[in-house]
Amino acid sequence: MKIYKVDKYILGKYIQTFLVALALIIVIIITFDVSEKLDKFISHHATFWQVVVDYYGNFIPGFVNLYSPLFIFIAVLFFTSKMAGNSEVIAILSSGISYHRMLRPYLFGSLIVALTVLLLGNFVIPVSNRHLIEFEEQYVKTKATSYYRNIHFQADPGVQVYAESYDVRTRRAARFRREVIDPDGRLLQRETCDFIHYDTASHLWRCTNYVLRTVDHDGSEHLTFEPDKRTSFGVEPDDLDLLSKRIETMTTPTLVRHIQRERLRGTGTVKEAQIELYQRLLNPIAIVVMTFIGVAIAARKSRGGIGLHLAIGITLAFAFIVFMKITTVFATGGNLPPVVAVLLPQFTFGLAALYLIHKAPK
Repeated sequence: MKIYKVDKYILGKYIQTFLVALALIIVIIITFDVSEKLDKFISHHATFWQVVVDYYGNFIPGFVNLYSPLFIFIAVLFFTSKMAGNSEVIAILSSGISYHRMLRPYLFGSLIVALTVLLLGNFVIPVSNRHLIEFEEQYVKTKATSYYRNIHFQADPGVQVYAESYDVRTRRAARFRREVIDPDGRLLQRETCDFIHYDTASHLWRCTNYVLRTVDHDGSEHLTFEPDKRTSFGVEPDDLDLLSKRIETMTTPTLVRHIQRERLRGTGTVKEAQIELYQRLLNPIAIVVMTFIGVAIAARKSRGGIGLHLAIGITLAFAFIVFMKITTVFATGGNLPPVVAVLLPQFTFGLAALYLIHKAPK
C-alpha cells in the first residue's frame, strides 16, 4: 500500500485541524466554567494548582472523549472545504487519484483518533472522573449525599441484605438484616443487628445486639444472641454506598464485573451500566462515520463556501447527538436493548455516510 505525499498532506491537515479546534473549544469552555465556579473555588480555599491539575486536568479528558466526534466533524468540514475552495481537491483528482483513494488518509486519521478515544474512554477517563468527583465534592458542591435509607439488594444467589439506613461518612448502618433463602423461597437463616459499624483495621463489621435465627428442614428454629459480634456478612461498605457504584468512575473490566454482580442482585441499574459499556466500546465508530460524512459534504466546491458546509454539517452533527439521546432514553426507560440503542444512531448515519460517499464523485 503505497503512501503518497498527498496522503501525508491530508493526514497532517486532519490531525492538525482537529487539535487546533479542540484547543480553541477547550479554552472557551474553561473560560465560561471558571467564571461560573470561581466564587466556589475561592470560598472553599482551593489553590491554583489544585484547580488547574486536579480539576481541569481531569475535566478536559472526559470532555474531549465525549465530544470528539463533533470536534472531528467540524475539523474535517473546515479543512476539506478550504481544500475544495482552493481547488486542491480538483487537483488531487486530476492527478489520477480516484475519489475513493483520496479517502484513505481520512480513514487512517479517523482510526488513529478512534483508537485513542477507545483507550481513553475505557481506562483513563474513569480514573479521571473519580478524581474529578472527589474534587467537586470537596471544593464545588455545598452538600454531598452521604446518607441513604431503605437499602435492599441481593448479595449472592439466595442471600438478601436489608438496611434501614446507612451513613457513608461513619460507615454505620441501622436495622441491618441478612437472610439466606433456598430456591423454594423458604427461609434458612436470618441475621439481624440494631447497628453495624465497619472496622477498617480488621475489615469486619462490628454488630450491636446480634441475633442469628436458623431454621432446620423439619421446621425447628434456633436462636443465638450476642450483644457484640464481629463478622463480615459477605458485604463491603461500597455495597451499601449507592454513590460508590458510579459507573463513570469504573474502568471497563470493573464495569463488566459490576454488571454481572448487579444482574445477579436484581437491581435496576443494569441497563444504565450496559449503555455506558456499549458507549465506551462502540462510540469511537462515530468518529469514522462523521469523518466520511464531513468529507462527502465538504469535498465539493460550492458557492456558499465554508459557511454553507459548516451550516449543513453542524445541523447533521446535532441531529446525530439528538438521535443518540433519544435511543438512550428508550433503552433506559423502555424495552430497547442497550446495544441496539448505541448502535442504531451509528448504523443509521453510517448508511447516510455510505450514500453520500457513493454520490459525491457524481
